[in-house]
Amino acid sequence: MNRVLAVLVVRDGVLPLGADETVAEAGGSALLVGTGVDKAATELPSLSAGWLADNGTFAPGRWARQLAPVLRDTERVLLPASADGRDLAPRLAAELRRPLLAGAVRVNEKGAEVARWGGRVCVDLVADGPFVATLQPGVRGPAPAEAQTLTGISLPEADARDVTVVEVLDPEPGTVDLAEAPRIFGAGAGLGGPEAVELLGEVAAALGASLGATRVVTDAGWTGYQRQIGTTGVVVHPELYVAFGISGAAQHLGGLGSPGHVVSVNTDPSCPMTAMADLGIVADAPAVLAELARLLEVR
Repeated sequence: MNRVLAVLVVRDGVLPLGADETVAEAGGSALLVGTGVDKAATELPSLSAGWLADNGTFAPGRWARQLAPVLRDTERVLLPASADGRDLAPRLAAELRRPLLAGAVRVNEKGAEVARWGGRVCVDLVADGPFVATLQPGVRGPAPAEAQTLTGISLPEADARDVTVVEVLDPEPGTVDLAEAPRIFGAGAGLGGPEAVELLGEVAAALGASLGATRVVTDAGWTGYQRQIGTTGVVVHPELYVAFGISGAAQHLGGLGSPGHVVSVNTDPSCPMTAMADLGIVADAPAVLAELARLLEVR
């Protein structure tokens, strides 16, 4: 295999968050492991050389032991910093007896630039030899490959202690990492104050969505900085983004990634947020929020 390789955990043909970016960072080369790997490979535009290993249900301890001999000669092993990637990466690094550079923004031959302190500081880490790294989702764009070559492989048998999964629970919308939230309600300065932002969080939770915010809102202390969306906050890729009172500053729009659907609630029909939205509701954001709360019987 190549000197640098992306390793992707696939569940029933579903790729992890940040998969295409990680493959692009690895120069188009990736090893897909799990179930439904054939289907998943067709959904990776940046994949040029892929190795497909149908390896059953995710078991990070066993998988790390199986993957170690296959990846022994690969100098840089990259995984997306998704839930499964963060679970497998340290075990794989331990099996390979290599350092783990977690939360990388970019990777080079000698190490990686990693994000620390809530993504507000980047630190250059140098590895004395081969290493394993996890790549933050949303830090770079994918690079489409001209052609794709796929090879099926079988991983060696191995035994290792693993946890027993009793049940998989969906995360609470209010506490889920925004980078992985499928639906987000964004709070802007147009909401007017912390009480309205708190109400938006309750309305969002009632609809199975997470609360996000602009930098103006977090700087004002209306909600925590972990809710900030933007180039200096969290980069998101939701299926649905509903913006309440957000005009659409470049810093905020830069953190939206590629949302599936965007709804904007704003009194200004010409603001950047409404201009990019699939549906623009030209109305007072606090009034629309209050009516939603009434209909949903929130409070």
